Amino acid sequence: MAILRALYNAAMYLLAAGMRVAAWFSPKARLWVDGRQNWRSKLRASLPTGSGKTMWIHAASLGEFEQGRPVIEAVRARFPDWKIVLTFFSPSGYEIRKNYPHADLVCYLPADTRRNAADFIDIVQPDVAVFVKYEFWANYLFALKKRSIPVLLVSALFRQQQPFFKWYGAFWRNMLGCFTRFFVQDKNSELLLQGVGFQNITIAGDTRIDRVLQLAAMAPENEVLAEFQKHPVDGSRLPLLIAGSTWPADEAILTQTMLPQVKYVFAPHDPTAAAVAHIQSLCADKDKVLAYSQTNPENAARASTLLIDNVGLLNTLYRYGRIAYIGGGFGKGIHNTLEPAAFGLPVIFGPQYERFEEARQFVARGGAFSVRNASELEAVLQKLQDKAFYENASRAVRNYLEENRGATERIISFLEKIA
Repeated sequence: MAILRALYNAAMYLLAAGMRVAAWFSPKARLWVDGRQNWRSKLRASLPTGSGKTMWIHAASLGEFEQGRPVIEAVRARFPDWKIVLTFFSPSGYEIRKNYPHADLVCYLPADTRRNAADFIDIVQPDVAVFVKYEFWANYLFALKKRSIPVLLVSALFRQQQPFFKWYGAFWRNMLGCFTRFFVQDKNSELLLQGVGFQNITIAGDTRIDRVLQLAAMAPENEVLAEFQKHPVDGSRLPLLIAGSTWPADEAILTQTMLPQVKYVFAPHDPTAAAVAHIQSLCADKDKVLAYSQTNPENAARASTLLIDNVGLLNTLYRYGRIAYIGGGFGKGIHNTLEPAAFGLPVIFGPQYERFEEARQFVARGGAFSVRNASELEAVLQKLQDKAFYENASRAVRNYLEENRGATERIISFLEKIA
């Protein structure tokens, strides 16, 4: 055990050294390094004051932040005198959310060395720590346990392939022993933890579900989309296929299978002018393709395809959709399927979806469809034109969300008990 911990600590020092070298070549690595410079003095100077308790919540990056966000905002509403310290590991999370208004302090998590962990916790003095999903930093966890500070893991997912469940996994299981409570997303995670001796588990679901349902309930109207949805001659409403976070491989098969009775909205993952121009070049009827920035309620109805060329709009557009296509499935993995599901949209995506629990559930229940090429996509689109088939798919995604909502409240109820 001592050898493994020594190897772990050596790996942490090598990680920090490697990032300092990479900072000469990578802007992201430079942010990682610069954000941790003189962190002790900056942390002492920035800590919020007041007599309330302090909750420290840590998220690796932006995706994990979105899972922790419902907890932060519920804590802010339920315990208004609490101080909230939010840390990130990655610049892609910190740089986007460094001004997040519901946290009293947002900062980088110092590298996980023994000294850093001890100093960070001694300075912040959290009354409770919350780690999101996959975050396991040994020195921080051991330091929290040494100080008898409650630690929660929220929206957690465990898989058999992880080292916790291997014959050589004693060191990693020691990390798990630092958690006061595991709030896991599914039964399989509970069974895996029970198999290595843990019983302090709650199957709570995914906090992102609470978030997307909240966003769907508050989604504003969009006059451009409302007009775009209309038939240019008789004004009747046409079905919209919302293609969200697409990449070129997704756009290629979508533009090969465009149905004449459906209007299309493309929101590329990286909505640059080049990405928008690329999609337009693939569309057969280029005269009826409009960029969102060039569209207004007067010219929207004449278009058959709308290209979203800004950031932050996508999740509100699903309210106008009938079918969603989510990009990324021909690359590293699909993007957010929960947002369209919150509006009851059946979801289509490429073959790389197995790492995403909600996507697997949607497919198993008949609410989502994985396609490998244009012909498979066309077959699914044709099936979804059948009213009964469509309604079953829509009901399947809605039911999954309804069955798994409430994770945030379960976590808050536990915090009330230990507060």
